Amino acid sequence: MMRKTMILLSSLALVAWAAGCRVNVDKDSSGKEKRVQVDTPFGGIHVNTDQTTAADLGLPVYPGAQMVKGTNDDNKSADVHMGFGEWQLRVRVVSYSSADPQEKVIAFYKQALARYGPVITCQNNAPVGTPTQTPEGLTCADDKKHSNVDIGGGVQLKAGSKHKQHIVGFEKPQDGQTRFSLVSIQLPSGPDNTSD
Repeated sequence: MMRKTMILLSSLALVAWAAGCRVNVDKDSSGKEKRVQVDTPFGGIHVNTDQTTAADLGLPVYPGAQMVKGTNDDNKSADVHMGFGEWQLRVRVVSYSSADPQEKVIAFYKQALARYGPVITCQNNAPVGTPTQTPEGLTCADDKKHSNVDIGGGVQLKAGSKHKQHIVGFEKPQDGQTRFSLVSIQLPSGPDNTSD
């Protein structure tokens, strides 16, 4: 996903450059893009990788959890912000791993997410237990239409609304490790602030 995003943004940067817009690309020591910024008179696209933390998303780090490293030993995280006038889209993601059982990590994040309202538990786009939807209308089925966060069939904890979500997604446990991603999503609102 990160690679496709970087290819798309590099293409957009080329188009923006041809149109006379400002483009800034910072690379790491291996030549991989870590930060891409495209600014136009109408708005811009900013992508930062390897810098996002749990605190940036308004969530705590599970005690003893370690950031998951990518193939080049960099942290698996991203902050993507696209803004064009009032239209704003922002997705922030950071991945962690813990040796503790998944159930213990889930219990921790159910409490942590409660600061954003009632927490729903989802698996395969279906609710597990109650509540099945947040007071703001966020449901497990909204994954198909809105967040498109691929957690590999694992459990997801969600709080917020369709347009402002906090998600903790768990991969299926492997190698005695609980791997999970913290996600903050701000989607563009419709004219009535409730449209899909």
